[in-house]
Amino acid sequence: MEILVYLIPISLILGGLGLGAFWWAVKSRQFDDPEGDSRRILSDEWDDQPRP
Repeated sequence: MEILVYLIPISLILGGLGLGAFWWAVKSRQFDDPEGDSRRILSDEWDDQPRP
């Protein structure tokens, strides 16, 4: 049972780090997709040169 004294804070810290990384990714707009896959898959254009 003494191990819980170490495991609970470690799991809370790791969970907080994961939540912080997710929040940073959302705030830095890494999940934005203006075109959308639903329109892109129907397009006849080949995407050989991705946009920067």
